[in-house]
Amino acid sequence: MNGASSISVESRAEELDALGAILPFARRDQLAALLTDDDVATLKYLAKEGIGANTLRALASDLGYLEAWCELATGAPLPWPAPESLLLKFVAHHLWDPVERAEDPSHGMPAKVEIGLRAKGLLRADGPHAPDTVRRRLTSWSILTRWRGLSGSFSAPSLKSALRLAVRASARPRRRKSKKAVTGDVLAKLLATCDGERLVDLRDRALLLTAFASGGRRRSEVADLRVEDLVDEDQVHADPRNAASPLLPCLTVNLGRTKTTTAEDQVHVVLIGRPVVALKRWIEEARIESGPLFRRIDQWGNIDRRALTPQSVNLILKSRCRQAGLDPEAFSAHGLRSGYLTEAANRGVPLPEAMQQSLHKSVAQAASYYNNAERKNGRAARLVM
Repeated sequence: MNGASSISVESRAEELDALGAILPFARRDQLAALLTDDDVATLKYLAKEGIGANTLRALASDLGYLEAWCELATGAPLPWPAPESLLLKFVAHHLWDPVERAEDPSHGMPAKVEIGLRAKGLLRADGPHAPDTVRRRLTSWSILTRWRGLSGSFSAPSLKSALRLAVRASARPRRRKSKKAVTGDVLAKLLATCDGERLVDLRDRALLLTAFASGGRRRSEVADLRVEDLVDEDQVHADPRNAASPLLPCLTVNLGRTKTTTAEDQVHVVLIGRPVVALKRWIEEARIESGPLFRRIDQWGNIDRRALTPQSVNLILKSRCRQAGLDPEAFSAHGLRSGYLTEAANRGVPLPEAMQQSLHKSVAQAASYYNNAERKNGRAARLVM
């Protein structure tokens, strides 16, 4: 890298610092090397326009990947707008037939492109990409093209046809984001590992209870929580139908904009009982008065001012799984989301009520957990036992 290029990368890194509250700090230098000056300017403009933090993170990540792929595949930076031929090349490189690849090594992504992407830590899949990943990156590409005031060929019949045929050829079964759901029994085992007085135990207990009880929040939503998002409410009865039942502490958690909401939505969820007690204990012991709710703690017990990253939330869950004697490879942070709905179904909570807390917009997606629970608990599968 020559001196001018080095200065340019350093300059972009400084520009990306302005997006530090949104973009993952650990990837700042990598993104600075992958993105162009115009890319960084576009991301800063989108942030100024109020685009959601999760959406902006996804756009930045996808843009970095597209820039790296295009440079390796064509020897040139990503053009704006992208020609139809480049879009078709992207599909061909990422969705291919494994059987054909075994007979013809030139089928699919060229070896030099694959090696280059792996060297940059951008490619992990051993086979063709998941169709949803390819569609998402094409969507990000299209959005960024429109934000630049340009029109692309993303609606071209040839691209739609290529996508349809490529998905059929790659025929890869969809993998769950978490092999196993973190249901109530699993959560109890994880919480047992946090039954201590260390700050890290208090934090992890509050984090796990909050993430699960708030409807199975996504790891990015957990990482983004701030003290200012918590609103104390009047105590509520443990049994709302029994005025003599014990009173429990209650909090409203304002989530702002999430993956399934728009900027106009003022979404919130309610926490009652144990999660509230755990949260308040963590806040008190950590002496956090404002800012990020869940923070990194170093080996000496010092609390960082910065928020945990979404990846850290995932690693915390896996670490607690390991301590509980569970296979950490079988669980991920998304297991809290699927586990919440599965647990709600097992306990007979009506689907609309559970969706108010989980904030699922798709009834079909949320209902899949309920259908599975009903099948396991019903008589239809017990005709021969």
